[in-house]
Amino acid sequence: MEEEKKDSKGILKLLDDLYAKSVDGIPKISKPINVLAEDYLSKNKDVDTAVKKMHKNQIKKCATSGVVNGFGGLITMPITIPANVGSVLYVQMRMIACTAYMKGYDLQSDQVQTFVYACLAGISINEIIKKFGVNLGRKLTVSAIKKIPGEALIKINQKVGFRFMTKFGEKGLINLGKMVPVIGAAINGGLDYAETKIIAKRAYKLFVDGDLIAIEASNDEEKEEQDDE
Repeated sequence: MEEEKKDSKGILKLLDDLYAKSVDGIPKISKPINVLAEDYLSKNKDVDTAVKKMHKNQIKKCATSGVVNGFGGLITMPITIPANVGSVLYVQMRMIACTAYMKGYDLQSDQVQTFVYACLAGISINEIIKKFGVNLGRKLTVSAIKKIPGEALIKINQKVGFRFMTKFGEKGLINLGKMVPVIGAAINGGLDYAETKIIAKRAYKLFVDGDLIAIEASNDEEKEEQDDE
């Protein structure tokens, strides 16, 4: 149990580092989220179109070799995550965060950061929020998300950590108890392409449509699409 908690915290540390780099960008590799988002917003007639165009391009990145490089020394954590997996997570997280930014969400908000993680992991969050006396119904809005207390965010983040720990464990990616940096990241052609499409759909429903149960509904879709693959 202690090892599980340790590795779950390690995964959350990974996500925190990825989130900071996602928002701020990486010099010579990726733009800050606000610059990326404003570029799409300025070139499209409305926010929804801009979001869809951005999603399309981010999905393509997950099928293009060598898009993301130079992750050396970015992250150190108590589990081993192959560089290509870290790269895919980075692209996917930036896509979600950019979606939230385009719809007016504050990326510096703890609530928004946690919801980005939940969207990335594909975990149910509505029931957790309700347990803390907050009922947002089906609609997520910029003002509504601020009502979610810190205790609920902790529970959601714990669930995110264990979800990724299980996911990585199933793929044989976890090497428990070791401190190994993610280095030399590159996205292999086609890696996680289908999953990124699912995450894009999830992010659109959550942050654009404001559908709070989009994550729960997407779990069945994910299984179906993976079966088709």
